[in-house]
Amino acid sequence: MEFNDKFFEDIGKSAGVTQMCRDVADKVLAAAQASAPVDEGDYRDGLHVEVKTVEKRNVALVVGSDPKTMLIESKTGNLARALNQVKKSG
Repeated sequence: MEFNDKFFEDIGKSAGVTQMCRDVADKVLAAAQASAPVDEGDYRDGLHVEVKTVEKRNVALVVGSDPKTMLIESKTGNLARALNQVKKSG
């Protein structure tokens, strides 16, 4: 059996599939911001969604721009918990 790689690449980069990915990432973002630890709010306010092309498809990522993001994530696991919350909600 031979697959049409171009066909699957086109689907993976299509507007509809990209929007579905963005919709889920937006839910994760909302959950992460709602449960984010807040001192000055820089971590919470620095969380955002980025859509990128990787290999043969588009992906939506929840990322943080605050310099302390990695430290806060290593101590709290906030983004991982937000992802699991969205996964469980269906």
